[in-house]
Parts: sequence; structure tokens; C-alpha cells
Amino acid sequence: MTTPALWAPQQVVERFFQFSLLGMLASGYFAVLGSGYMDWPTAILTLAALCLRALMVAGIWELDKLAVPGRVVAVLTLLYIGFYPIDYFYISQGFIPAAVHLIFFLGSVKILTAKTLRDFTFVKAIAVMALLAAAVLSISLAFFAFLAVFLLFTIATLSSGEVVHATRLFVSSGETRRTLSRSGLRAFPRRLGMLSFGLFGGILVLTAGMFFVLPRTARAAFQRFAPERYHLPGFSNEVTLGEIGEIKQSSTPVMHVYSQGDGFLAVRWRGAALTHFDGKRWFNPPAPEARLRPEGRRVLLQEGTQTRAGRRIEYEVRLSDIASDILTVAGTPESMIIDVPVIWRSPAGALRIPRINVAGLRYAVSSLLEEEASSFVQLSPDARLEALELPPLDERIPRLALEMAAGSATPEERARALERRLRHDYGYTLELLPAPVADPLATFLFARKKGHCEFFASALAVMLRTLGIPSRVVTGFQAGIYNPMTGWQVVRASDAHSWVEAWLPRRGWVTFDPTPVDPSPSSAGLWTRAGLVLDAADQFWQDWVVGYDFERQITLAARMQESSRNLRFSWLSATAAQVETGVRAARAYAVEVLVLFALAAAAILCGPSLLRKLRADLRVRRAQRGEAHASDATMLYERMLRVLERRGMQKPPWLTPAEFARVLPASELAMLVEDLTGAYNEFRFGGRRDAAPRMVRLLRRIEILEVR
Repeated sequence: MTTPALWAPQQVVERFFQFSLLGMLASGYFAVLGSGYMDWPTAILTLAALCLRALMVAGIWELDKLAVPGRVVAVLTLLYIGFYPIDYFYISQGFIPAAVHLIFFLGSVKILTAKTLRDFTFVKAIAVMALLAAAVLSISLAFFAFLAVFLLFTIATLSSGEVVHATRLFVSSGETRRTLSRSGLRAFPRRLGMLSFGLFGGILVLTAGMFFVLPRTARAAFQRFAPERYHLPGFSNEVTLGEIGEIKQSSTPVMHVYSQGDGFLAVRWRGAALTHFDGKRWFNPPAPEARLRPEGRRVLLQEGTQTRAGRRIEYEVRLSDIASDILTVAGTPESMIIDVPVIWRSPAGALRIPRINVAGLRYAVSSLLEEEASSFVQLSPDARLEALELPPLDERIPRLALEMAAGSATPEERARALERRLRHDYGYTLELLPAPVADPLATFLFARKKGHCEFFASALAVMLRTLGIPSRVVTGFQAGIYNPMTGWQVVRASDAHSWVEAWLPRRGWVTFDPTPVDPSPSSAGLWTRAGLVLDAADQFWQDWVVGYDFERQITLAARMQESSRNLRFSWLSATAAQVETGVRAARAYAVEVLVLFALAAAAILCGPSLLRKLRADLRVRRAQRGEAHASDATMLYERMLRVLERRGMQKPPWLTPAEFARVLPASELAMLVEDLTGAYNEFRFGGRRDAAPRMVRLLRRIEILEVR
């Protein structure tokens, strides 16, 4: 029989190694999950596999209960490899999604069945592939955080893996000497963890200079492999009723806007104007588009606008990683500076570009916010018929339109009357319909009487058409929120919106918004401010890490050379001024930042001890139920020794448990210790599991005596 002294060091090292390896795979998993490209079945199944393996390593779940023969694992792997072409061509329809499915299937199977060092080597390779997939899919600051965690766990895994390899060689050689690990074995995870942190910091310091030497040039090469992640209204020529409500559940930033002179622009960001309605969706059929080619990256969008009255604004837009080929603008765009080969303009005024490298695309716009629409706008007969076309409707809808517009003389008065009644008589909600309905518009108007913006816009547009007023639904975004730390305006998915444009005589297309105010808008609380801090960090990441190209490298090198030659360091002064401005803006968020740091520090300092206590309590409960393992006997006995140490009674290493119990002074405590020692020997070396509950009861009585 192998002695406990021989196996205890191996268990400590193995557990540290397996937790580190689990951290490697988990960091790769969360990096891909944070990119937004992982589908929910893969995410749930992989997370379940990671959690189950964590329970196994912690000793809460027995590894033998999930003993899958190696032949079965090989068969499953071969079957999935055969399934991969089907996934690639018919399900995922893309290389990266299909590869992600394959990587995490293999990772889930291997992490659940890994026992040998060869199995662990496969898990390491799978974790590296997962991180590489995330590197292709993600360009956000979150990827850097997961990369840092992955690097830390990799160092811990490689270092502890060597110890595990040497330990297994030691045990397999038949050695029985107690020289497997030096004293202080309980501190082994802490010592190796500190070593991993030291190596981690050294690697970061040594590679920091490479940031300025190697600009990011591979992103464009890999970008074509990345699939589309978001499909948002306002960025396409189609919107289904209920779709915007789903989008508004997310707070993901979709674009950032900067206006140096105006600061925050309280405008609507216009995407596409949709004219055709089939009862459930608004869309635009294929139609001829004007082709505009930029000259030196500048393109003229409108002619003769200098005579129009209104306010002119200039702003810069940066799109996030979304499935987009439509540019979002405010007001009437007059000119644009953008780095694309061509721009197409639809008859409704939507601007479309080739769908290439849209993520991070920037463009500057000069727009006119007109006070009054032009009196010279004319609507062609074909366009008028198109803007009046209706599908088969519930007969109650035209009657409701006549009732709401009763007493109004002009088309504008009728439109305003409908707008007011919809705002007043119906409620706003983001709750989705529990199930699809045959006529969503009639359900909204006569049954549910509450909904979100596209229901209100669709109702107004359809009722205007029943009254003979041409109309269309416009999709886009509301103004967003201003981030004082960066000076940029953040427009999120939750700002998605739709409204109506109606054509009025001698006015042209006029905007109407029948959606009432949200009764429960998001407040500027702790989480909102924390989100602005994270958004500021992400923008810095996008500008100076993802966007750090050869041009910026040359500029930085020229500034450094000039500063070193003249000893003026003027660029440092400018940087210091920018930092000072950021610090002043961040003072308003000092409390939130301190709270986040305090929570993180508490998790780092107290988390490991709480987890150890929780794990020990779970093992005690298991022993109390008579479901303990032989190793739990050692855990209970060591817990008794810690209680005795607090009372000044320490067991010398040269005494056996029975000898130590006999040398204690005669007392009730000594009797309890002797009984617990006897139960320990019966359980640990006699294999009697029924002794485990007795050990727990005796341990409870000893702990009660300590309190007295």
C-alpha cells in the first residue's frame, strides 16, 4: 500500500497543474465568447464541460464516475471530423465558425477525459488554437485581458507540468523515500503562483518594446475570415416587426461620434428609409442607385445646399464591428471624407459602401440640419404609388386612422393628430411577444396596445397611407450618450430606433416620431459610469493598439528623434496635457473606479481562502453522509491538528497519530482526540467508510471545546 506521505505531494502538484491547464482553456473560451461570434449551444456545452472538470479537480466530483474509454473518445473525434464539412458548407457556412465548433468540441471531450500527460498536451494545443481563433475574431480590449490571463495560466501550466512529470517518474520508479517534496508543501501552490506572476511580469516588460517596433499589419489579412457578428436595423434594407426590440436589449456600442465644435449632438442617426411593407416587415427591393466615387477620399453628396437655411454640423463617425454596408448620418449630408473606392446612394438617400473592413471604419461628414424642408421637392408618380402601397390589412386599421384624424383639415394636421394619439393612447415596452402572431400590427393596435418603436412607426406609416399620405419608415439610432472622458458620443445597440417620414405638399419629406418616451430609461448610475470608463479604455485600445499602423510608427519615431536631438520633448508635454485632461474628466468617476478596484482586491485577497473553506466544508458534508474517500480522512485529521495548534498543542513530525494521542494530558479533549485518531486509522488504512461520520462528530465536539 502506498503511504500518505508519498501521495500527498503528488496530489498537491497535480491539482495545481490541472487547475492551471483548466485556466488556459477557459481563458481561450472566454476570449472567443467575448468576441460575440460563438453560438449559444457551443457556449453552453463548453462551459458545462469546464465547470464539470473544475468540480473533478476540486474533488467534489469523482473522476472515475465519468470514465469514458479511449476508444469511444477516438470514435467521437473521428465522427465529428467527418461532420466538419457538413458544418462548414451547410450549418455555419464559414471557416471560422466551423473551426470554433471543432476546437471546442475537441476541447470539451479532452478536458473531461484527460488523465495522461499526453492527454494534457492535447488540451494545451486546443487552448492555444482557441486563443488564436479569438485573436482573429476580436479586436476589443477584452481580448488583451484574456490574453494576459492566458499567458499567466500558460506559465503556471508549463512550470507545474515539469514538476508533475518528475513526480510521476519518481513514483513509477518505486521509490519510498520521503524526499518527494521539501517541507512546507501547503505553500507549494503559492510559491509556484508567485513564480508564475514573476515570469509573467518579466515577459510583459521584455515584450513591451516590441509594441513600438511591430505595427499591426496582419489584421487585414485575417479580417476576411471573420464572419459577420451583428445585423442591426439602420444598417440594412430590411427590418421585421419585433427585431428592434431584440436589438435594444443589448448595450453593445455600435458607433462613436466626435464633433469638436458641437460636443454632444442631440440628433437622430439616419440609416435606411424603407418603403415596402408586407404586413410583417419593411424592406426595399433592388433598385438603381447613384454611383459616387471619392476624389482624394472626399465625395460631394449634395449640390446646391449652400442656399438652404439651417445649421451646419461637422462630425466624425467610427463604426464598431457590425454587419454593415450602410453609413449612418445625421441631417442631410453634404460632403464626406472616407477611405472607400465607391459609395452608392439609394433613391431614398441611404448611403451604401462595399462590405469590406467595416469594423473600425471612420468617416467625416459635413451635414445640414434644415429648419424647413425645401419647397421645391417633388415626388414622382412612381415614387408616390410606392409610398402609398399597402398589403391586405385588418379592416379596423383604416377606421381607426379616420377616427384619430377626425377634425383635421390638412395632411400635416392629420399626421400630427395620428402622432399625438399614438403617443397618448399606447404604451412603450421592450417586452417581446411570447409567440409569433399572424398580424403583428393589428395585435399591437387592438389587443396588446403597447410595444416598441417599430410598432409605433409602422402603425403611423400604414395609417397615413390609408389616408392617402405617402410615408415610409426610417431606421437608425437615437442620439446616444456623451462620454466626457473621451469627448466622443457613444451610440449603443440599445439606442436603435425607427420613426416615420411623410411627404407633405410644399414641404417634402417631414419627420414624425409617434413613439412615447420610455417610462423606465436607463439612469446614469454606477454601472453606466463604469461602462463609460470601460468604453474609454476600449477606445484607447482601438486607437493605439489595433490602429497602431506603420504610419503611426513613423510619426512616433520622428517625434522621438526630434525630441532627443533638440532636448525639448514637446511631444511629452502634449501627452501630459492629454493625460491631465483625462484625469480631470475621470474625477467624476473616482468613486466608481475605487469601488471596482476594492471589489477586485477583495476577490484577489479573500477569494482563494473562501474557495478553500467552501471546498473543505463540502468534503466534511460528504464525509458526514458516509460518501467520503480515503483522502478525506487525512483532511479531517489535519483539521483537528489545526484546532489543537490554536490551543498550543502541536504534533511533532516524529510521532505517529496514535503516539501523539497518548502523550496528550489526560482530559476530555485528549479522550476525543484518541477516539478521532482511532476512527482515522480505521477509515484511512482500514477502508471503513462508516468511520467518516464518527470523525466528523468528534471533530465538531473538539471545535466546541475550543470555543469554550
